[in-house]
Amino acid sequence: MHPSTAAEVDSGLQPERTAMAWSRTALACCIASAITARWLPFYGVSVLMMPALTLIAAVAISLTQQHRIRVAVSGIHDENLSLHPWPLLALVGVCWALGISGVVLVLLQ
Repeated sequence: MHPSTAAEVDSGLQPERTAMAWSRTALACCIASAITARWLPFYGVSVLMMPALTLIAAVAISLTQQHRIRVAVSGIHDENLSLHPWPLLALVGVCWALGISGVVLVLLQ
């Protein structure tokens, strides 16, 4: 029988710490969304793509977080943990897009 929680597998609780880090990242995306939404009166409707992008990232993180922790727990138990870089690369892409969009909006104003 496979353990259902990371605490049953890893006394260091690394999967829980990772899950909390991803939760903080989702919260940071929501905060970035709120901050960029404040630019609406200055830059118009075109700025709405920035908060939408960060909110989509936050929702994606929240929806996939439980699956990632289950995969990590199973990988630890089976001693066959494989890491997938795509969530991190997607988040880096969101950060780059948000930063570049902000710089472009400021420079074009």
